Amino acid sequence: MVYFWLNNIQSILYPARCVLCDDAGADGLDLCAGCRADLPRLTAACDRCAAALPPTARVSRCPECARRPPPFTAARAALHYATPVDWMIWQLKFRRRLTHGRTLGALLAERVAAGPDRPEALVPVPLHARRWRERGYNQAAEIAAETGRRLGLPVWHRAARRVRPTARQAELPAARRPANVRGAFAAAPQVAGRHVAIVDDVATTARTAAALARTLRAAGARRVDLYCAARA
Repeated sequence: MVYFWLNNIQSILYPARCVLCDDAGADGLDLCAGCRADLPRLTAACDRCAAALPPTARVSRCPECARRPPPFTAARAALHYATPVDWMIWQLKFRRRLTHGRTLGALLAERVAAGPDRPEALVPVPLHARRWRERGYNQAAEIAAETGRRLGLPVWHRAARRVRPTARQAELPAARRPANVRGAFAAAPQVAGRHVAIVDDVATTARTAAALARTLRAAGARRVDLYCAARA
């Protein structure tokens, strides 16, 4: 009840503004109706890794996952990693625009709510302590917080940690990305026997999520899914 009234007061004092055009936000989001309608949404995607499929595809799995399924059981992505989503994520990661994290988290919650098999908890992809000190926040955790709030799911911030620093995946060729994140994570015992979903801002090759999923499953997680705001 207290949260309800505080949220209403905040909405009155600080009405939502569109992060893309500065018009009034709609439906409680920091997006106007027009900009929201123009977002590059995923309409057909692989059910195992969320990679885009042709709109006319009669299969639910991409060729790569058909040959070699990833360590997560299912994947959901809200948007294509294209304009203006790429700008929103860049601003979130490198310019501390936390509003974008809430907006992306809300859109991800909409995407996930429409699917089956809801997890018991969300696990944001962790930053290494050194990167966290540089940035002061974890963009995946910002997205997970809003997704979890809207879906009524807990966010387990301590369920996983990054035990060694890694180079940014986006700066490496695809062939070097698996080795970059191999052995980079550790998981807490709380995941044993549980169904959890990894939350990330963007998945390009999904190698980071795969490495984390293997770690969670090695710690006893019953099922691991992948939720990301955008899929490249």
